[in-house]
Amino acid sequence: MPASHLRRSSSPPVQRAVAAKSQGPKALGAGSIALITLSAILTLRSLPSLAEYGWGSIFFYLMGAVFFLIPLALVSAELATGWPLAGGIYAWVKQGFGPRAGFLAVWFEWIENVVWFPTVLSFIAATLAYVIEPSLATNKVFLVVVMMVVFWSLTLANFFGLKNILKLNNAAVIGGTIFPAALLIILGVYWLLAGRHSSIPFHTSKLVPNLGHLNNVVFFAGVLLGYAGIEMAGFHAKEQQNPRRDYPRAIFMAAGLIVSISILATLAIAVIVPQAKLSLVAGLMQAFEFFFNQLGLGSWATKVMAALTGFGTLAVISTWMLGPAKGLYAAEETGELPPELHYVNKRHVPVAILICQGILGTGFSLMFLFVPSVSTSYWMLTALTTQLTVMMYLLVLTAAIKLRYTEPNTPRAYRVPGGPYLGMWIVAGMGILGSGFGLIIGFVPPSEIEHWPTPIYVAAIAAAIVVCSAPPFLLDRFKKPGWRIANPDPVLMDVPPPAVVAAGALSAVNTQSLSRENA
Repeated sequence: MPASHLRRSSSPPVQRAVAAKSQGPKALGAGSIALITLSAILTLRSLPSLAEYGWGSIFFYLMGAVFFLIPLALVSAELATGWPLAGGIYAWVKQGFGPRAGFLAVWFEWIENVVWFPTVLSFIAATLAYVIEPSLATNKVFLVVVMMVVFWSLTLANFFGLKNILKLNNAAVIGGTIFPAALLIILGVYWLLAGRHSSIPFHTSKLVPNLGHLNNVVFFAGVLLGYAGIEMAGFHAKEQQNPRRDYPRAIFMAAGLIVSISILATLAIAVIVPQAKLSLVAGLMQAFEFFFNQLGLGSWATKVMAALTGFGTLAVISTWMLGPAKGLYAAEETGELPPELHYVNKRHVPVAILICQGILGTGFSLMFLFVPSVSTSYWMLTALTTQLTVMMYLLVLTAAIKLRYTEPNTPRAYRVPGGPYLGMWIVAGMGILGSGFGLIIGFVPPSEIEHWPTPIYVAAIAAAIVVCSAPPFLLDRFKKPGWRIANPDPVLMDVPPPAVVAAGALSAVNTQSLSRENA
């Protein structure tokens, strides 16, 4: 899931460190960056929503790569290598449009994570249900209770910093994401080769879904959210010997891996679980349960996979819980937030922001108790998260275009190819089209799941966007000179962007990976 913020490196020690690093060997090859990107971006949570489309999911994954994943990765590389000392979404948008727009961008980065937390928490709760009793996966009260216990436990754990948590992340991403995805694909291939019944019989006409109505393509928003965070790959471009040549190779390699694994794992779910029975929250475990029951392995195998997947997801949410909060704190130096949110403990953790984050996340989690079904809650929050995310990316993409005009001579180790203007307009324009479509499609209720009447659904999504987007404008109107921090926490002012921290924490690649780079 998620993005990057301002890295302030104005202190002499940091400048010397960056300078020394820039003079050292740049050993990251295309394969290393591709694997780091894969481990940070690949997710299993969005697979069930795309499994609704069966063979048509291939079309959506490819369109998401062309109009979102690849454009964002290439544009972010230019921005990250052009402004490396202040790399991040806050800095990029601020450079293009000024501090107010920069704060709005970093606010979107933070608030979309707050809205995203309940979706991943519900995935954890539904996965845990398969360890205890599968029927609990549709019990709203059980889900919300587990979500709150996990959420606040991780919040409190983050008060002590990420150092101990990060030790588990490499094991978590291998055991909880890569291994389940590989096993799911292997089981799906075995299922078809053995001649067993497929819930999606193959026909060439099914490769392109019915695009005549928006409610037939609404789950495309899940593809965009699954690809979010790809901008972190841009921070690696300057670690290559020849970014102009090697970075595009790395991105196309990473995109190929991410898209291929996502497609194959999604089809494995669609082959096994009939569309009418597919749960957006528990679809992954439904597939494993069906596989293992048919193979005569019993419930123990399902419980093992549920435990592994839940463990991997816990590592992901813990990593993203602290990073964006630190990003928001970076904006406090300029007095964007009230003093009540300034408190940082001795471990350099923005405790006040984490508590605020926890309260808001709790509010969104309670939504599961008041909507027609668990899948409805999950999807509405997924759609809202996608909309807030693409609004942030629209600021980044347009800032990249503007900076080609306002700062054409700023050195960039990597430039989007195609001349001084045309290439950037084409690449960023494709990203803008994909992001704009994601923003629109979030207002359309999916026909495949139970939901409120369409006018109420649209009004609820619109109201949520207004509520989530309004605080930066209200704070700017009412902020006071006394809000500026006289002595901001120096460690938090020099932290790497949260997406880069997440990539290093979740990466299974240790050789010159970001986890070492950020130590």
